[in-house]
Amino acid sequence: MAEHPGPRPHLPPRFVLHDIVARGGPVQRDSMWAVPLVVVVTGAFYVLAYLFVAEEFPFDIGRDVGYRLDVWLDWLKDNFSPVFQAIKDVIVWFLISLEDMMLWFTWPASIASIVLVSWLLVSTRMALFSACSLLLLATFGLWESTVETMALIIVTVTLSIMIAVPLGVWASQSDRLDAVLRPVLDAMQTMPSFVYLVPAIAFFSLGNTPAVLATLIYAVPPAVRLTNLGIRQLPAETLEAADSFGMTRAQMLLKVKIPLAIPTIMAGVNQTTLMALSMVVIASLVGAGGLGLDVNRALGRIEPGNGFLAGLGIVFVAIIIDRITQALTKKQQDALGSE
Repeated sequence: MAEHPGPRPHLPPRFVLHDIVARGGPVQRDSMWAVPLVVVVTGAFYVLAYLFVAEEFPFDIGRDVGYRLDVWLDWLKDNFSPVFQAIKDVIVWFLISLEDMMLWFTWPASIASIVLVSWLLVSTRMALFSACSLLLLATFGLWESTVETMALIIVTVTLSIMIAVPLGVWASQSDRLDAVLRPVLDAMQTMPSFVYLVPAIAFFSLGNTPAVLATLIYAVPPAVRLTNLGIRQLPAETLEAADSFGMTRAQMLLKVKIPLAIPTIMAGVNQTTLMALSMVVIASLVGAGGLGLDVNRALGRIEPGNGFLAGLGIVFVAIIIDRITQALTKKQQDALGSE
């Protein structure tokens, strides 16, 4: 006959939650006072605050801090204006040169080349979709806007890759840098999209340059994260086999880790491209052209039909780029699997 357990010892308050978790449910009678106690204490604080504390918070230093930030930004613009102007000149030159080249290439040749790439890398159905969607955009009179959008995306994604991939590789080799970057990337990904326009406008005024930089800030984190993750999650057996051949750390990184992580890195490039496209409409608020500007102009004129057509163009471009980059990723994975 099993002995009846004796009374359970009284739990100190700090062990109440632990007891709830350990038992998988609420504790028994001697700990049921915890919930009423929380309610009573919360109510008492509310009553005291209502009776003796002003309705507004006693301190308001927001305007002072904002003024100090404005002064600091003005100082940066005054003292580093040659640097900001050089960055602006490079981005504008790159963007305008790319747009001129794509427009000089004429729309039939551009569509034919995109269709050919879609057919070679993806499938015949994707080539037909690319041809139909791009011809529709040209028919709607949106070809120049499409070229501007594609040029903006190409410039932004190129700069993002130049920054994100080396940074992700470095973070994969340094736990300290990884720990520093993680909260920064979290903040970059969770911050509202419009906030990215603030520093870009502060240093570069309006135009294509702040649009590119705001989009770049928004699009960089996925590539950094996936590059870091792809290198860190390589099979230990593969790295041990490479190490047994006497490879140096640099040889291990350049000849083993990065080549094996290319599919994951390409997935990061794919996500970066799509996030850059998602900023097209927002970037048009600071002077960027393209399909995003057509959407905003249609909204301002209350022309939902034209806004829908421009938005459909953004969707078409996103699908084409997504399928092509996914196909490149799959080819890399197949090549690694066959080795």
